[in-house]
Amino acid sequence: MDEALELHLRRRKRRRQRRIVAVVGFMLITIGLAWFFESQATTTIIVTRYADTLVAGGNDPGLSPHGQVRAQELARVLGDVDVVAGIDVIYTVDNQRARKTSEPLARKNNAPVRTMDDPADVEAVVAGILREHKGKIILLITEPELMQPVIAEMQGSKKLPAIQDREFDNLYIVSIPWFGKVKTLRLKFGSRFIPQATSSGADERA
Repeated sequence: MDEALELHLRRRKRRRQRRIVAVVGFMLITIGLAWFFESQATTTIIVTRYADTLVAGGNDPGLSPHGQVRAQELARVLGDVDVVAGIDVIYTVDNQRARKTSEPLARKNNAPVRTMDDPADVEAVVAGILREHKGKIILLITEPELMQPVIAEMQGSKKLPAIQDREFDNLYIVSIPWFGKVKTLRLKFGSRFIPQATSSGADERA
């Protein structure tokens, strides 16, 4: 009788251990899958140039009155672009006009602003953003001549038109999924760029 009871108890213990192992294994798999899908979520990078710039601003000009209005409009347009948390981080080139363009949105979303070490090295810029901010929403404020190459480096559209000197109203939204095709969208914001109008902005330059 004692041997039968001992055998029964050993079997119960083994069954309990198997259940515990199964539960722990299920939890680990669930946590692993959650981490995997979170880490592989779509990364959204929004690319624009700095806003309208003063002509008489020295070597590091700030924003013109039109540029200040456009920076506020950028904050209005992107401030609620994500219904949960907004823009996660802003990257800018190292000049006053780019930093001033970022400030209203940074305040609205409480987003950190980082300066790119070498914005012309688009491969390093994109690799760094994807490494540090996978699954996040990032605003990149760069030089107009770097917009095409940086978007191409993201595997976005390679058919973007060249940005004109006084063309400040483009927003490119590049969605980079963990699997599938990269999508590139273009939006307009602020006062509209009119190519033939050359005399209305005498107080500004690109």
